[in-house]
Amino acid sequence: MTAPRDALDRKLLALLQMNARAPTSDLARRLGIARSTVHERIARLEREGVITGYTARLARAPNREMARALVMLAVEQQQARETVKRLETFPEIRTCLTVSGEFDLFLVVEAERLDRLDEVLDDIAVTPGVRRSRSSIVLATKFDRAPVTEPAPQDTPAL
Repeated sequence: MTAPRDALDRKLLALLQMNARAPTSDLARRLGIARSTVHERIARLEREGVITGYTARLARAPNREMARALVMLAVEQQQARETVKRLETFPEIRTCLTVSGEFDLFLVVEAERLDRLDEVLDDIAVTPGVRRSRSSIVLATKFDRAPVTEPAPQDTPAL
């Protein structure tokens, strides 16, 4: 995969991440360029592997607003693999990343209610191998450009 070539590519990608179904004419208008230029750039970004596919992001039902926390964990280095395996058993943990610095792991945790989120955070903190945790409750999402995981080649539908 190659990186976007210029600021116009980056702006186009940001618009596509917000709405991959946006009409080419709308993208062109917002970028101040010709529709044919948008079409050519999208085709090139697909060819070069910058854009690997398109997907639908489903909205949650209005009554299913999730409580979310960002959690930093310091873990015992000798138990890091086992600790991550234990954390994998928590369905509320949506993302687990290794990070450098004062903490070792960064988690995104979601639960149906704040009281349930509190219970999960308590359970994470006492997980064997966890030395220390620091949590922040998410108040609002301003935007989300989370990448979509590519399907494995055998899972890719034929066109």
